[in-house]
Amino acid sequence: MNTIYDVVIVGAGPAGVACAFMCKKKGLSYLLIESGKSVYQGIINTYPEGKKVYASKPKDMADNFLIDELRPPDKPVTVEMYVQYVQHFVQHENLSVVTEADFKDIETHRGFFSVVTSKGAFRGKKVVLSFGNSIPKELTVYGDAKMVAKTLDDPRKYLGLRTLVIGGGNTAADVVISILKVKRQENDHQPVYWAHFSEKFDVNKETAQRLGEEILLGGHIRLLPGATPRIGEVDEEGIDRLVIRINEFHEPDGIQLYHAMSFPMKNVIACIGSQGSSTLLDNLQIQTISCTEGICKVAKEGDRLVMLNSEFETTRKGIYMIGGAISPSYMKMADGSISEQKHPNLIYTAINDAAAVIETISSKLQDS
Repeated sequence: MNTIYDVVIVGAGPAGVACAFMCKKKGLSYLLIESGKSVYQGIINTYPEGKKVYASKPKDMADNFLIDELRPPDKPVTVEMYVQYVQHFVQHENLSVVTEADFKDIETHRGFFSVVTSKGAFRGKKVVLSFGNSIPKELTVYGDAKMVAKTLDDPRKYLGLRTLVIGGGNTAADVVISILKVKRQENDHQPVYWAHFSEKFDVNKETAQRLGEEILLGGHIRLLPGATPRIGEVDEEGIDRLVIRINEFHEPDGIQLYHAMSFPMKNVIACIGSQGSSTLLDNLQIQTISCTEGICKVAKEGDRLVMLNSEFETTRKGIYMIGGAISPSYMKMADGSISEQKHPNLIYTAINDAAAVIETISSKLQDS
């Protein structure tokens, strides 16, 4: 493994595959590294079965898709169809990909970086981090039994089980729809409980329509608005369980009464969003900055955002970061100032990030 590539790309999602394709078009040597079994593994893991993929583009962005070959079709298709198309595209273009290689570290040497993985170290003059932002947030509850929020891999695993889905957005709704559909098809009458800490669930029109259709077809759902996960406990049989409070009453003398339900953790799917990879960035010595009140308008107070210049280069020169890993926003360094930059987590932004970064890297390598 003594080859020194022009570019080593970490993460084979939309941004990573687009980077590899652009490198090939530019005549740059490259290697695309993926921890999963195939390209787009992150999308495979996080998109529920049958979810539609759209060619969505932010209203305030004038550019079209800069790599038309990877643009989702105008007529929405299922995620399975889109992933299959991309996998065929990667094979047709004979893109250089190493799969099932867990990313560990980046070492700096004179004139190149060494990207350390479970399959060895790969050398590159430049490194592009495009590993996405699908690290789930922890479901923080009091007690001995802890769980990390997870996503749906196979809805059939929940047949015959009363299932709890936590989260009030589109992702949670997609999971609920997937499980309801499988249960209905298999004549399983065990309900899906859908809980959210707020009194109002917030989903888009298309998702709400699909949910309504599933309910009309006989999907058995029970909504739990205003519900709060409280305790992670281990029962007398050694099973990890989650206690979720669904009603609360305050008595005048300070006594609190509440109703709660207890679910085995294996029956719980928490869709409460993703968290950034701040620990990994710390280990890589890539600088981030914490949002404080009045500084960030997109990210939440306390979130840590990666610092990038206008070319998506990190504070560790020669290492770039693009795609979902820098969404929903990052700190842009330009003209001696730092400001929050909105960055939607879309296939569009991932692909266009890649086109811009490889254009920059190609120009820099020619000048060196």
